[in-house]
Amino acid sequence: MAIKRTALFVGTVVAALLIPSAAFAGGGHGDWSDDPGGGRGGGSGGGDGGGGGGEVTTEVIASGFEGTSGATIGPDGALYVAEGVTGEISRVDTTTGETSVFASGLPPALFPVGGVIDVAFVGDTAYALVTNVGVDFGATDVSGIYRIDDADSWTVFADLGAFSAANLPDYPVELTEGVPFALEATRDGFLVTDGHHNRVLAVNWEGEVSELIAFGNVVPAGIANARGEFYITEFGAVPYAPEDGKVVAVTKSDPVATEVASGYSALVDVEFASRGALYALSQGDTPGDVVPGSPALPDSGELLRVGDDGTLTPVAEGLNLPTAVAFAGGDAFVVAQGEVLRINNVVADSGGWLGGGHGGHDSGTHHGHHDAQNGGGRGTR
Repeated sequence: MAIKRTALFVGTVVAALLIPSAAFAGGGHGDWSDDPGGGRGGGSGGGDGGGGGGEVTTEVIASGFEGTSGATIGPDGALYVAEGVTGEISRVDTTTGETSVFASGLPPALFPVGGVIDVAFVGDTAYALVTNVGVDFGATDVSGIYRIDDADSWTVFADLGAFSAANLPDYPVELTEGVPFALEATRDGFLVTDGHHNRVLAVNWEGEVSELIAFGNVVPAGIANARGEFYITEFGAVPYAPEDGKVVAVTKSDPVATEVASGYSALVDVEFASRGALYALSQGDTPGDVVPGSPALPDSGELLRVGDDGTLTPVAEGLNLPTAVAFAGGDAFVVAQGEVLRINNVVADSGGWLGGGHGGHDSGTHHGHHDAQNGGGRGTR
């Protein structure tokens, strides 16, 4: 039986954020230099390509966050976490786990999925993606991209809600302003996935908004950038079949989605680590044939490496409903259920997505992302 798009939106975006934790995240995200070795924030996130030489272990380094979804490594090497409930962005020292408020006073969530949902850096300047705070909820705040000017001040950079309301998809929607989910900085501005209108928006440096690509009955979630080629995760509809969880590639010059990898359900984020390794984040296994809005099964999330042969290989399992991943050095930092996890020794010293020559990238550069599973789909466990 076909699934209505409105139901798909509720079932995937709410599940992806786990009420209130896409792009996605995803994956939040922004490497203005288009360098996959530089990490999301365009700063020191790429590290020196170490890791991979020891046992992969997972530990909680910070907790107590409210309404988390996206996160990014900033230019100082710290992790910056979006907190939708409080309207804040928190800074987490990736070595000590010490946490402080980086920015506050942003519009807070009016809905379980909303408020500050992602963050990206362009140089030393942070930008926040804010969702579900406008007219669809009887409010007057802007759903869009905010430039952080100071610890408690900001400027609206792009009004995504106004563009979406004036350029609705060709099917009925419940929220006219869409649900922007993941933010990625590029040389030309930003890309934003919209998990309700099922498309990716492009924003230039003047704050002008346009549509890059529209998907069918598919929810785009996380997004990552490598020299003008963009990798996007597709979050399938309940009951989250493994074959519906995909990583696809898109370019601005030819905005057609090309499948890169598939085989794991509920892919909520995608990110490059050092030396070009590409990784995807699965929120977890299907809870079965449930009502839209149900999250994946607890403690079934996985961090996956994307092989250049289209395979997804687990590198860390048992994650509790994760929503975003970022990398610093050889370690991964995952946001899950109000906590920040450090997954040690994730990134291998050699081999990676770009090494496979995908999309015409230099053969000497490595890219790391999701690895599609060998041997077909996973089933529903």
